[in-house]
Amino acid sequence: MDAGFSVWGVDASPSLISAYRLNLPDMPAVCEPAQDSSFFDRTFVGVISIGLIFLLGEGDQRKLLTSVANVLEPDGRFLFSAPREVCRWNDTLTGRTSMSLGADAYAAHLTSVGLRLDDCRSDEGGNNYYEAVKPI
Repeated sequence: MDAGFSVWGVDASPSLISAYRLNLPDMPAVCEPAQDSSFFDRTFVGVISIGLIFLLGEGDQRKLLTSVANVLEPDGRFLFSAPREVCRWNDTLTGRTSMSLGADAYAAHLTSVGLRLDDCRSDEGGNNYYEAVKPI
């Protein structure tokens, strides 16, 4: 925001949306599941989804990736986090089963919905970040 960007928030958690609204009172937000969101019926130059994709089942992960592809403008960027490996585990914060489709499945699905996976990087904590772009 300090650089002049507009920030739009989507989260299914009422408490997280409340925190968002306290911290970013002038920025739009909606409390709804991201995989079912209309994303404010607009397009975006960038979408960030950190710590969400792997909390969804396989069908909802694919649905969300497809929805993001549909709301990105040409040359728009998408950053999301998920393990590179195909795996399942119990999320320590939510207690829910989490799953990763794996890097190959994410790359294939992104390609099928018109996005190009440019990179997958890891941070010092072992978290993986996928960087995709919608070609012009």
